[in-house]
Amino acid sequence: MYPHGVAQTHTGVRVELVPEGAASVTTGLPVLDHLVGELARSAGLRISLEVAPGSAEEEVAAAGRALGGALNGPLRADGAAGRGWAFLPADEALAGAVLEISEHPLVASNVDFSGQLVGGLASDVVARFLHELASAAGLNVHVRVLEGKDPEHVLRAIFKALGAALGQACRPAYGGVE
Repeated sequence: MYPHGVAQTHTGVRVELVPEGAASVTTGLPVLDHLVGELARSAGLRISLEVAPGSAEEEVAAAGRALGGALNGPLRADGAAGRGWAFLPADEALAGAVLEISEHPLVASNVDFSGQLVGGLASDVVARFLHELASAAGLNVHVRVLEGKDPEHVLRAIFKALGAALGQACRPAYGGVE
């Protein structure tokens, strides 16, 4: 058993740095599949992720944990910046993500979707995905939403910004200076 009483869900994941990101994602939750695709495109990552069926919470936790674990290597590769930041829009929403590798992983956010569902996903499930990803990747992640009323647009902006920040963190720092 994993923390919070979630049973292990079998996953398959592969992450590659590429010039143009793409994703093949099957989590059992179409909205999460779409959001991870947004992350991949913004990051310049080719992500292949498959999660065995389970409850929504199990699938989301397994997806975040698997993706974070797969990113651990590229984030710590020789020459990788190990940190990144981005602000990106999705329609009327604007969100930012700032991250850095850390021995004390955490997610800090000003996002509150209390009681809202997006494509069948409750906000606490999205938060769970982000926490599992940060923990498995060893990241300190800060997410800020500056604008946005439509929850779907806000989530897309968050995942796009997170992806762009991850892409920066996995590649050499600007000018090759760390």
